[in-house]
Amino acid sequence: MIPIEYVILIGSLLIILSIGVARLSENLGVPVLLLFLGIGMMAGSEGPGGIYFDDAALAQAIGVMALIFILFAGGLDTRWPEVKPTVWQATSLATLGVLLTAVLVGLFAFYVLKLSLISGLLLGAIVSSTDAAAVFSVLRSRSISLRGQLKPLLELESGSNDPMAVFLTVGILQLMTIPGTSLGSIAVLFAVQMGLGIVFGLGLGKLMVLMFNHMKSAYEGFYPVFAMAAASFIYGSTAACGGSGFLAVYIAGLIAGNSEFIHKKSMLRFFDGFAWLSQITMFLTLGLLVFPSRIIPVIGVGLACSFFLMLIARPVGVLISLLFARLQWREKVLVSWVGLRGAVPIVLATFPLLAGIPEAESIFHVVFFIVLTSALFQGWSIPAVARLLGLQAPFERKQRYPIEYAPVEGDDTRLEELVIPFDAAVAGRPLVELGLPRDALIVLVSRNGSFFVPGGGTVLEEGDIVQVLVSATGLPEVREILLSLKEEEPE
Repeated sequence: MIPIEYVILIGSLLIILSIGVARLSENLGVPVLLLFLGIGMMAGSEGPGGIYFDDAALAQAIGVMALIFILFAGGLDTRWPEVKPTVWQATSLATLGVLLTAVLVGLFAFYVLKLSLISGLLLGAIVSSTDAAAVFSVLRSRSISLRGQLKPLLELESGSNDPMAVFLTVGILQLMTIPGTSLGSIAVLFAVQMGLGIVFGLGLGKLMVLMFNHMKSAYEGFYPVFAMAAASFIYGSTAACGGSGFLAVYIAGLIAGNSEFIHKKSMLRFFDGFAWLSQITMFLTLGLLVFPSRIIPVIGVGLACSFFLMLIARPVGVLISLLFARLQWREKVLVSWVGLRGAVPIVLATFPLLAGIPEAESIFHVVFFIVLTSALFQGWSIPAVARLLGLQAPFERKQRYPIEYAPVEGDDTRLEELVIPFDAAVAGRPLVELGLPRDALIVLVSRNGSFFVPGGGTVLEEGDIVQVLVSATGLPEVREILLSLKEEEPE
């Protein structure tokens, strides 16, 4: 048994190395997950590191725990007003799109690759979900974004399609391992899992926010610890009752992220970093689990499946799922192409290993190869495809401010950010003349990238970003004053 100090030393070195190498992805446009997986493989028993790791159960446990916090952090960071217009399209992609992708890949594996039908469908289910984080990391490295509703659509789809892939994988494994399992029972399982996932996510998410606002701890560090425990509890309780724990965790994060609670900004920063730690740990573990020599025999099968998935299965699934969506054909083409595979398929590929399926090891290495090729071929080409289709947009980095405001219990005051519009009525007027409510104060102005604290004589200009400390009751009046346009003079 390896002494614990060596485990800690090796683990910390791998994480530090991963963070250092991740800088390459910013210059090369390589999805960061590919680098993390590569480091894990290099550190494995067949790489220079020589670390022998062949424990699928431990890898699955680490993967599940990491996904809990990754999905919860994803929900926290999702702005509901932005994704709300895309709810039905994203839901269709996350359910019907995933199902169609799984079925098409399964049929391809059955007819072309000569796998059994049930094994082919299992392979299709495992690789059916997407990872938008990989997409956005590539776009961020090239300083571009996507136009219109494409970004929120992909963001919401990726956060909500993992539960469907998990359900399909577990359902097909039940058909393979439990005699007497019928398609009817699988349909009931789907309704129960998704239904309970939604109910538990909504209910426990609101309860978590309520408890946050009623905690009276002198130690700010207790709040992120409570949030971690709450996310784990939401997953565990939902899964123990037969629901989709991953869906519940994502919805709970979505509820919390779009609610006001104490120490919210510090909580968001904590989970942003913790989600990265979870991703690095998960990718490194999955990379260690892979034996490169076992991938070589499945390269042909892996390439065939990967190209079929990228060029036929995903596009067909997207086009049918978005048949009635008000999206241009170019937007649908881009949604089809940016369906990168991430860590979730590799985690799901450990399920057959633990279930003792005869073809489990081959399926695992085929899935790993599909993830690698998806990241390589699609990852590098996403910026070029977005430009070719005319759907690229300038990348807007999050504005950082020198001051922050954390609401306290029983106080509805908030720090609101407003942009003075073009031709605004307040443009060219000093603050003292605006007639702001008594419970409103402009505390900071951002102009041309610079910040300053305004006084009564400060004159606002078009395009100024102002931070206003205002109560909830006074906010509508402040919006009316600062965002109203000049009235046109009669001719």
